[in-house]
Amino acid sequence: MQTAPAVAGPVLAAATIGTGLMAGLYFAFDVSVMPGLAGADDRTFVTVMESINQVIDNSALFGLLFVGVFLATGVAAVLQRRLGRPEAARWTRTALALYALSVAVTLCVNVPLNRMLARAVSLGGTPDFGVVRGRFERPWTTANVVRTLACTAALGALGRALVLHRRGAAQPL
Repeated sequence: MQTAPAVAGPVLAAATIGTGLMAGLYFAFDVSVMPGLAGADDRTFVTVMESINQVIDNSALFGLLFVGVFLATGVAAVLQRRLGRPEAARWTRTALALYALSVAVTLCVNVPLNRMLARAVSLGGTPDFGVVRGRFERPWTTANVVRTLACTAALGALGRALVLHRRGAAQPL
């Protein structure tokens, strides 16, 4: 592939930046949104979380980033391997696995909980907000910590891959 040397660095950089943005989003929930809502009454907690979920679910930019990071990281791993940079490829594959873990947690835990919250709010009556919150808050928060850690570790792995990529670029091919 003739274009691999020209695009390998930018693709790896894009994957790194995107992963950092995703880790930052999850981290923001860990350190601000969820602690900020912890002291709220049940009705406020449920309605605010439902509102936040709607904004994120309807954001094309978020969807593009969420999927784009996965794709960019996978492409970056392939390009590093094709360039003969096995260590950079290995770190990039590690990042891909860690990011895939965060995606799996999102799809298997956070999204179903978000949908449960949406159903409870949209039923038309007045749900028992305490029960809804009780089913949602702890598992959602725990899952978010897992995906924060996975994304942060993926970011570290991509940082290492960038260093190794740069070292490989300094050597003649």
